[in-house]
Amino acid sequence: MNADDRAAQPQPGSNTFDRRRFLGFVLAAPTLVTAAQLVPAEQAEADVPSADITELVDLNDVMTLAALPTSGLITVQVNTDGTVSFALPRAEVGQGITTSTAMLIAEEMDVPLDRVRVTLADARPELVFNQLTGGSNTTVATFTPIRVAAAVARGRLLEAAAVALGAAVTELTVEAGVVTGPMGRSIGIGALAEKAAAVRTQQVTAELKPAEQFTVIGTPQRRIDALDAVTGRKKFTMDLAVPGALPTMVCRPPTINGKVGAVANADEVRAMPGVTHVVVISSGVAVRARTFGQCIDAVRALKVSWGPGSAQGKSDETVLAELRAAEPPLGLPPLTPSVEARFTFHFRSNSALETNCAIADVRSDRAEIWSGLKAPIVAKEAIAAKLGLPLGAVTVHVTESGGSFGRKLFFDAALEAVEISEKIGKPVKLMWHRADDSRQGRTHPMATSRVRIAYAGNTVLSYKQRHTSVATDLSHGFGEIFTALAAKLPVADLGFSETFFQLSQSMPYNFGVNSRLLNETDKGFNTGSMRNVYSPDVTCARELLIDRLASKMGKDPYRIRRDFLKDERAIAVLEKVAEAGRWGRAMPAGTAQGIALHTEYHSASAVLVEIDCRPGTVGRPIRDGVAGPRVTKVVLAVDAGLTVNPRGLEAQMMGCAMDGIALALTSSLHLRDGYFLEASWDNYFYTRQWNTPPELDVIIMPDTTGKPGGAGELGVAASMAAVACAYGRATGTMPTTFPINHGTLSFEPKPVVPPVPQSPTDGLDHAL
Repeated sequence: MNADDRAAQPQPGSNTFDRRRFLGFVLAAPTLVTAAQLVPAEQAEADVPSADITELVDLNDVMTLAALPTSGLITVQVNTDGTVSFALPRAEVGQGITTSTAMLIAEEMDVPLDRVRVTLADARPELVFNQLTGGSNTTVATFTPIRVAAAVARGRLLEAAAVALGAAVTELTVEAGVVTGPMGRSIGIGALAEKAAAVRTQQVTAELKPAEQFTVIGTPQRRIDALDAVTGRKKFTMDLAVPGALPTMVCRPPTINGKVGAVANADEVRAMPGVTHVVVISSGVAVRARTFGQCIDAVRALKVSWGPGSAQGKSDETVLAELRAAEPPLGLPPLTPSVEARFTFHFRSNSALETNCAIADVRSDRAEIWSGLKAPIVAKEAIAAKLGLPLGAVTVHVTESGGSFGRKLFFDAALEAVEISEKIGKPVKLMWHRADDSRQGRTHPMATSRVRIAYAGNTVLSYKQRHTSVATDLSHGFGEIFTALAAKLPVADLGFSETFFQLSQSMPYNFGVNSRLLNETDKGFNTGSMRNVYSPDVTCARELLIDRLASKMGKDPYRIRRDFLKDERAIAVLEKVAEAGRWGRAMPAGTAQGIALHTEYHSASAVLVEIDCRPGTVGRPIRDGVAGPRVTKVVLAVDAGLTVNPRGLEAQMMGCAMDGIALALTSSLHLRDGYFLEASWDNYFYTRQWNTPPELDVIIMPDTTGKPGGAGELGVAASMAAVACAYGRATGTMPTTFPINHGTLSFEPKPVVPPVPQSPTDGLDHAL
């Protein structure tokens, strides 16, 4: 090993990510293929968890650590046409990671962004935990491995060019994918792709660009898939033309997870136009036909008797009673003054813009599946086990998705499609109806949160929060990470959910002795890790009680947060929104400002909102909906460390603000008699055009860390909390039930039999 190699080796106790020199590989291949070699940095050990575990290690750190050992298995390839290819082992669900990934490669290799081809990798079990998308982790975990592989490729191309041009490497420059030497002689990287290839795998060193030389990273870039998206050329699962895969839908039970008893008219439905198959499966009755319209007609015609579901007879009221009975105690009342409250958060839909869907082609000896999956390895393993096939006989293709919000961590549609295809012996193109997603899909669990803050004078002595929730399903891969790394995590023998909870919840304030505990109950619902998971509810409860504390202490809501914050970056984002949003300005009665802060995954966000709760606004007519308050202004400041694509981050934060408004004001499911009343987006009130703020300002703070932090979910919790705080100040009453409009049912529920409602025919009557 030479001196450079020794220098590149991580030293005990060092942080690999703080260094610019790395080891990499040039792999044996016909054209140039390179990869990184990264070694996990030693982790700090602690016998006793700190008061705030996330100051030692958080969920994002754990996911990054889990991904490191297999980072060398993801490769950059240079092609003879001058393009560079990379198969990203993460899921693109609209968050823009294919663009930011292309930017990393373009930066290190000095190639044009439009010549970088980023695709999504098929399920690769050898990647273990390096193919799980979630926890705002993609950019954090892949930032260095991708750059190292690209830097290795650049170095190898320069060496090949030096031979081709008869010059020293130090005399060469690379610009726009062209290597230029003395006397202006040049050669493109496409012509070097084979010359730079290796006949045997070689270990090499690479040096990453310093930040001051960046020309791509940190610059606003439009998405590389934007044109295809707006012109309809972008391919989602339902756009794929898999031979023989015909449209398929499922007739689902009237209650959550009900089971088929008997089908009275299966033969009659099989004889309907276009229908090829009708078959009973574990989740309902599947129908395959020539068109989706024919599938819908068949589903609506089926006469099925159903067994009870897993939430039989349950309602909002009964689940709330269960939660309250399961709440852990806050302990004896303190001897000093305190503020305390209980908050209720209702079920919310986890439905993305693209409904649940998958294509499956199952044969006797193999299976091939196409779906938008954020945990494709777990999906592949589950499918292989279900079919009794060797893992190598199952191919899982990851397709781009139209949204996720945590929904695509689960592969329910893929499992259903596999079951149907196996039973009928034909390929199927399965699509859930929007009503299926709302009523039988994954939901954010109903929860309560009790909070108590004890204080004396101007000092906060303690903070206690007890969060009680319908159980969150974590069977999508996170649990396996916790199990594998248990010995390195300061969480003792906590269960999956409690570990997830503790590693994802931070305490940014100097609030004395603080403790947060999670208790879960009732596994009868299909739940999931909706965007930001526990944080919106937990942070909203905390920030509302801080406003109450400010009132008791005679302090301004902004000032009390500023005085108790621990971290300079958190202080900076709070100060920025207060300044940009003109905190404290005079406002008419019935309107108010609200301010809130949230930190996670080495990032911080603060949000200031203005809300209008005057009767004329609250009572404005909305067809089949409740108008309620209107958020008129949002100022959101975000510090996510080194930002790869500021335009992408800005878009993410806009989405976070819309999520926060919905969670605070309008967006929930109503549970009655074991099923949810909502059956589509026409009666599930996510933030609409009539409820979006006319003013929205996203401020990206300057980088002070030199590395990315988590960003994908960062703004949701602070946005929800700021809206709730503004509502409390505008009305004079702190809200304790969310969303605030949940108590008013503004629509006539659609029937549960048939499960697919009649398509509307009056759309033009309501056109604006």
